[in-house]
Amino acid sequence: MKKIILTGGGTAGHCVPNLALVPILRELDFEVAYIGSYNGIEKKLVESAKIPYFGISTGKLRRYFDLKNFTDPFRVIKGFAEAYSILKKEKPDIVFSKGGFVSVPVVKAAAMLKIPVVIHESDMTPGLANKLCYNSAEKICCSFRKTLDLLPADKAVFTGSPIRASLLKGDRAKARSFTGIRSGDYPTILVIGGSLGAQNVNEQVRRILPKILPHYNVIHLCGKGKLDPTLNSTDGYVQYDYIQKELPDLFALSDLVISRAGSNAIFELLALKKPNILIPLPREVSRGDQVLNAEAFENAGYSYVLQESNMNDESLIKAVEFVAEHRFDYIQTMEESVESGAVKIICGLLNDIVDEHRK
Repeated sequence: MKKIILTGGGTAGHCVPNLALVPILRELDFEVAYIGSYNGIEKKLVESAKIPYFGISTGKLRRYFDLKNFTDPFRVIKGFAEAYSILKKEKPDIVFSKGGFVSVPVVKAAAMLKIPVVIHESDMTPGLANKLCYNSAEKICCSFRKTLDLLPADKAVFTGSPIRASLLKGDRAKARSFTGIRSGDYPTILVIGGSLGAQNVNEQVRRILPKILPHYNVIHLCGKGKLDPTLNSTDGYVQYDYIQKELPDLFALSDLVISRAGSNAIFELLALKKPNILIPLPREVSRGDQVLNAEAFENAGYSYVLQESNMNDESLIKAVEFVAEHRFDYIQTMEESVESGAVKIICGLLNDIVDEHRK
């Protein structure tokens, strides 16, 4: 049997694509384990999937001044030592990284132990954590074809973004039963801001509820600690901090999705053929990756993009009305997309590299 260590964390977007690979990896006779942070969201996700989990210390490498910049390097060094010890004991044939700062010490330790590493870049432009790992990686996979131009030519492989097969098997009836959402001829809007939520989007959606609830049901995934208890008895509106098991059912029920523009989220919307409004995280509070992701999907005809700086009652309602009116055009365009098959491509690549190294 072959053995693989998966790594990546900080947000669900750095972990969920890893989990999408697991069923095929097991079909290819891989034993799977995971290295993440001590208490990151990836720990809960991986353990719920019954995969052995190893936690390490981690710190964030920031491009801006923060007092933690003086202490986090020591956490990273500790994380490297812990990752080295875990990898030496577990003896994996290969390591696959989805990025996030927890992955850096794991990839560097694997390289020191001469364990082949494959990393995956989700966004249009590479993140800092992955950039730091380029010289330690045997191959670098990417979700966008244009990203190939930004990667080392001898290592770059276009694969697309790995999507969980279970996401495509949602049940509308189960979603109605789970949410208790009102019945009747109401299209459903699903608002999803990622595992950490999107506070500005949450507030804006709640402000327009009186204007859209006469016409739509709204299911709102608003992030941990971001529930509004004053809205709990609002007819046609239900809210949750985070949903994992029932998410495929909620997607099946939804007719329109309002979302941030993280790579994992938008490729899931593409796979599900869900008409969507993307509100990317602004450049002012990020490295701008979501803005570029959203622009790429808008240019392809998959999404309606609303910049947060332009978001208000009028613009968000206009976006909802436009996407609802043109929803079949969006669906048709997404159905013509060829961006699929990433799970099998990546798993095949991992299997081939292990076989090559075993010769």
